[in-house]
Amino acid sequence: MSTAADSERVADLARQVVADHNPKSVPIPDYLGACYDAGLSWVHFPEGQGGLGVSRGLQAVADGILQGAGGPVPLGLNPMGYGMAAPTIREHAQSDDLKKSWLRPLATTEDIWCQLFSEPGAGSDLAGLATSAVPDGDDWVINGQKVWTSLAHRARWGLLLARTNPDVPKHKGLTYFVIDMHGPGVETRPLRQLTGQAEFNEVYFTDARIPDAHRLGDVGNGWAVAMTTLMNERSALGGSGSRRGAGTISDAVGLWASRPDLHTPVLRDRLTQLWLRSEAQRLTSERSRASAGVGGPGPEGSIGKLVGAELNQHIYQWCMDLLGPEGVLYHNYNLLDEEDSEADWRGPVQQRFLRSRANTIEGGTSDVMRNILGERVLGLPGDLRADAGMPWKEIPRG
Repeated sequence: MSTAADSERVADLARQVVADHNPKSVPIPDYLGACYDAGLSWVHFPEGQGGLGVSRGLQAVADGILQGAGGPVPLGLNPMGYGMAAPTIREHAQSDDLKKSWLRPLATTEDIWCQLFSEPGAGSDLAGLATSAVPDGDDWVINGQKVWTSLAHRARWGLLLARTNPDVPKHKGLTYFVIDMHGPGVETRPLRQLTGQAEFNEVYFTDARIPDAHRLGDVGNGWAVAMTTLMNERSALGGSGSRRGAGTISDAVGLWASRPDLHTPVLRDRLTQLWLRSEAQRLTSERSRASAGVGGPGPEGSIGKLVGAELNQHIYQWCMDLLGPEGVLYHNYNLLDEEDSEADWRGPVQQRFLRSRANTIEGGTSDVMRNILGERVLGLPGDLRADAGMPWKEIPRG
């Protein structure tokens, strides 16, 4: 539980960072480095690792001051780093020195991170993945393919889940690593999206090597480590702005205000309902963060992810309905280089509408989220699994 003294300490530190490093004039890496050194990157992390060891809920206090002064939203600059890699490193890296060496450049966004989980034959069935990791002295040799890896073409480091034992059931033969995305044997190929951008990629590993020191968790315990990543990913994807009216609903409200010529009572009623749903999600996220203490998120992150993904799609569908025929005019649809195509990742509202189609797939499909909530939160019987207890190598694959 947070105390008034903890809250005041966080607020004082945030105000000091802003006073000493004006976010409107200081380079972003320098500003975010000052936030890290002050313990404001993740306030619930240990001191010396970007945190203060206080309640997770106090992050909103820091963010309100830092972003209110014009500071960037770090999650938007390094989403896999802030939302997934940092909490996984904090909990499972083998030494404090290694944690610090990864966390600070992650926090400053000098090192972008990516998540190497999904494969062509293992999307929703993540535990069925086939990428192999074979020990060779103090290294592991990696061979295989990953797909839908967001920002892999810009990433310095990747979170990799690989199979180290094919002779045991699929969940038990996995091990978790951090891989150098610039190392030999790692090839990244951008994939073009519906938006015209190339935000995500397929990645090939051909005898790529990882030192055993970059293993997170025990050999064969990769599934448990992956759960740390996935729970934090869903919490990050399902989170909403800490301010009333922030987040994607602000796009719809702003569009409504700018186009009085398109107003109708029906569209006004729909916008009101979307605003109410967004506010309910925001308050639920705030309550979840406040009750999380210093630990990580639980299954409730799946609620935020499920609700947030579908709400985003409804919001941008409303925007298209408001615009009518103008909604099909996507002037910025250019097949740009993958670096150039992210210069303005938000783009026009038409681009955001197209991008929102992926919200109910990425980070776990809505069907997967409903299964998780049904089984782990409501205690309903699990789905029938024909391969339960079967060694991975004996499971039929297409």
